Amino acid sequence: MVASVFQLQCSCNNYPWGKKGKQSLAATLCAKTPNTGFEVDESKEYAEMWMGDYPVLPAKSLKSGEELHQIVDENKEQLLGKTCIEKFGGVVPFLPKILSISKALPLQIHPNKELSAKLHAKDPEKFTDPNHKPEIAIALGPFEVFAGFKDNKDIQALFSALPPLERYLPRKDVNIDNEVLKQVCYKILTASDQEIATTQKELAEVPKEKYGKQAYILDLLPRLQEQYSIQDPGNLIALVTMNFLTLSAGDAIYVPADAPHAYLSGDIVECMARSNNVLNTGFCPRADRDSLELFTSALTFSPHNAEEVKLETSKTEKSIKGKTSEYAPPMSEFNMLRTRLEEGEKETIKAIGGPSVLFATSGSGKMMADGQTYEIQEGYIFFVGQGVEVSYEASTGLDVYQAYAE
Repeated sequence: MVASVFQLQCSCNNYPWGKKGKQSLAATLCAKTPNTGFEVDESKEYAEMWMGDYPVLPAKSLKSGEELHQIVDENKEQLLGKTCIEKFGGVVPFLPKILSISKALPLQIHPNKELSAKLHAKDPEKFTDPNHKPEIAIALGPFEVFAGFKDNKDIQALFSALPPLERYLPRKDVNIDNEVLKQVCYKILTASDQEIATTQKELAEVPKEKYGKQAYILDLLPRLQEQYSIQDPGNLIALVTMNFLTLSAGDAIYVPADAPHAYLSGDIVECMARSNNVLNTGFCPRADRDSLELFTSALTFSPHNAEEVKLETSKTEKSIKGKTSEYAPPMSEFNMLRTRLEEGEKETIKAIGGPSVLFATSGSGKMMADGQTYEIQEGYIFFVGQGVEVSYEASTGLDVYQAYAE
């Protein structure tokens, strides 16, 4: 029988949109786990630290070096519990990550379950599982993001006020509804590089007052052009049709399957259903863009304004001392707890009927679980099996996130 609680070691990938060297919180947190041999290379970009059992970049037991998915597979009932196995199969049904973002990620959607299953059957090397991938993102500091479509009336206002956009309407004087918006997106995505560049040059020359409350577009336009190019259609899709949000530490968003999104800058906690499927269509070289027909046909129109994107926190019944809040997205695979303690404060999280992955983003203290006491500090990551109560005592201010399913 394996221990129900054990410390994990994780690793980072090196996508070019990541932050360089020790500017990357993902990398600096990853390096905090002792005796892993991981060292931050100041010449490399570090984008994501993965903390789950997905085999692409799996977490491992710090003690044994065994991959988490192997440990779980050999001890399903003990670690996952019967309910979790019946609902999600013999895997941890969520995948938590730390992301450090220096420039826009590809403009993308994550396909729903039905489409994922079809794509996986057709091309299992590219679409590595049949699952969907709704996700949440929690800001650890200032966080800029494009997510979901704007309200149709706000998109309509831009097309009415900005003549360079008229070329993307299916016909003149049309009212923007969801079907027209889908056609607009397709026309932008299939336009020539020259047309996309011309449109952006013309938009830059329109007086700021014509943009109304969306004048931020003129500030972001040259920034996106510098990151990728003036020929990238993602610049127009994101700025004209999508919500742009600037979040502060603790703020969160929910992105359902098939919803367009692109993270622009910041450090975040991200958690998603256990999948790695994605369709990219902007903020990336043309050769890396997926089928435009597939992308536009799969688009969903929820969320459809900035407020619908946001995910609020609430009090949680899992907390005994009231020091923990909960992010509860409208999906079944996971919720996320956040425990915040000042020096000397304590908290206890009730036993959960499924697996958890918990990690400290700042501070230090002690963690008591399954009859053992563990040191916990910034960057430490633990797997906790079902049915285990967890208590904390902070030495300094302690901030712990705990993704769980049950």
